[in-house]
Amino acid sequence: MNIRDALPHEVPIIREQRVAAYSEHAESIPTDHWNALRKAISSDADIQPGVELIVAEIDGKILGSVALFPPKTDAYEGFIEQLEHAEIRLLAVSPAARGKGVASALIQDCIERTKAKGYDAIGLHTGDFMESAMALYERIGFERLPKYDFEPANDGIIVKAFRLKI
Repeated sequence: MNIRDALPHEVPIIREQRVAAYSEHAESIPTDHWNALRKAISSDADIQPGVELIVAEIDGKILGSVALFPPKTDAYEGFIEQLEHAEIRLLAVSPAARGKGVASALIQDCIERTKAKGYDAIGLHTGDFMESAMALYERIGFERLPKYDFEPANDGIIVKAFRLKI
């Protein structure tokens, strides 16, 4: 598996893959929340200055992607204050590539990039309905940081904050 920076022409493919990856949750959350999530994962937030868009590929086929936001950027389009640590966002793995370590490899690459820049922590947020994602983050060592939780659609679904000290 090759982990590398995404190429500009791959952005539409990545966003399409994100929607496919996250769509498994569409039936388990309210329609308004799914619509807000779909809009967020398809937005231009991942091409802000300083954001690293990273892909995992095998034989030229993109299996998954993630966006790494530097500290003090608007990673969540105004939902929370700018954070003092780097932030992993928009992690998505193609449904066909799940269970092959793609998500772990992308997260590890984000951790290494963050460490190489001299930062001492990396964070992420995930919906409380994404149980397998939360289990993965906790296995890696991320700890809950509830003071940065938020509720984007005012529907009782909490987006939970996690942080890993590195």
